Amino acid sequence: MSVVARPGSPVFPLRRQFVTYPVRRPTVDEVVAADRPQEPIHCLRPAAVANTARDFVQSFPGDVLYAVKCNPDPVVLRALWDGGVRHFDCASLSEVRLVRGMFPNAGIHFMHPIKARGAIRESWELLGVRDFVLDSADELAKIRSEIDATGVSGALGLIVRLALPKGAAKLDLSGKFGADFDAAVALLRAARDCAETLGVSFHVGSQCLDPLAWRSALELTGQIIQAAGAKIDVIDVGGGFPVAYPDQEPPPMAAFFAEIKNGFEQLGLPGARLWAEPGRALVAAGTSVVVQVQARRGGMLYVNDGVYGSLADAGTLAFRYPVRLIRPDRDASANRIEFSLFGPTCDSADVMHGPFVLPDDVAEGDWIEIGQLGAYGACLRTAFNGFDHARIVEVTDDVRQTELLRLAA
Repeated sequence: MSVVARPGSPVFPLRRQFVTYPVRRPTVDEVVAADRPQEPIHCLRPAAVANTARDFVQSFPGDVLYAVKCNPDPVVLRALWDGGVRHFDCASLSEVRLVRGMFPNAGIHFMHPIKARGAIRESWELLGVRDFVLDSADELAKIRSEIDATGVSGALGLIVRLALPKGAAKLDLSGKFGADFDAAVALLRAARDCAETLGVSFHVGSQCLDPLAWRSALELTGQIIQAAGAKIDVIDVGGGFPVAYPDQEPPPMAAFFAEIKNGFEQLGLPGARLWAEPGRALVAAGTSVVVQVQARRGGMLYVNDGVYGSLADAGTLAFRYPVRLIRPDRDASANRIEFSLFGPTCDSADVMHGPFVLPDDVAEGDWIEIGQLGAYGACLRTAFNGFDHARIVEVTDDVRQTELLRLAA
């Protein structure tokens, strides 16, 4: 069954505003100079996404499953495919439909530990999904029941997600999903009886800057596997691979891969495959957002996007994104100072403290490019207060994010 995602669906909400906008321009500066935008513009860089994906796929010692939730825009997904990504970590039926509609031969893995029965059934019967994550006996029974009800045979893959202790990642993910030690042991034994492929997964948390977090998680994984005594076919080290922000400089990705490779080899699992589920690390540099300054009050800039739009993590998680001023008509001051941003809604919680370093003569009507927003930018937008209009344009340069990070340092 071929399923095509429709513009306007929750999977990529910006597409409902993508009407007669230019498909491609060479640079962001040319976009601003030509169009003088009064609404936020998401500037997609497919070349940057493809290049980043190609480097990750070639360097990671296993299979790369892109975490679709991070950025499900079709242009981004196509760029990932062009970069060599052939497996996708989906967390909802909508994501499964989207990926299958775009890539009929992709490997799709349903990695949400708790799934609706109908989602399991349709994914298995109509969309060719064979791998499912679980973290409880109830979910195992649900998966088996729904698959049996379809009458469709296939090689079932079951991946048991482990609970990890709270770690030091910027966004801790230890509280919602995962089986503890004893539950994981029992699940592995039970799942082995019905799974063609049996695996173990974990997630160290989003934007994890410490390669040793994966070492510790793999050590725990080994203890659980030994206690279960079950043959394991897959070790999935999850996501959490970090990218650089103005106040966050992670070690080289090679350091993470080295810890993972060594920890995987220490498990001593002949024939087992290694998986990872990167999201942010593949797509963060693939999008920037251009906002316009609507007012200035001292060190506070009122802009036309905010925490209810593409800048949710700048508010809730206090992420500092790299920024630069765009002023087509005249030069900006060489002196730079720190600013905070207010978003466009009437909610006083729509604030991003940053600080964001910009020329000291920023004024109403100027534009600001905010970088590293390819991860969890467009997909978190809401329509709160009616500020749901944003546009998309592709730009062909793939070096601007590096420049933005340099300027923000």
